[in-house]
Amino acid sequence: MQADVLVEGGGSIYVFRIFSESARDWVEEHVSREGFQPEFPNVLYVEHRYARDLALGFQQAGLRVR
Repeated sequence: MQADVLVEGGGSIYVFRIFSESARDWVEEHVSREGFQPEFPNVLYVEHRYARDLALGFQQAGLRVR
């Protein structure tokens, strides 16, 4: 089973790699790109204080997070 989202890193910054169209759609609807967020459609850079909630949001939407 392939993940929709892969979470890497730790410390100050986590990298969320977006693999599925469903996950990209969820990001477009729920994640702000204001501030520093490079325009990479398949990658999110997330401060550690938001990473857990973001991962839970993906999971609650039925997306597979690894």
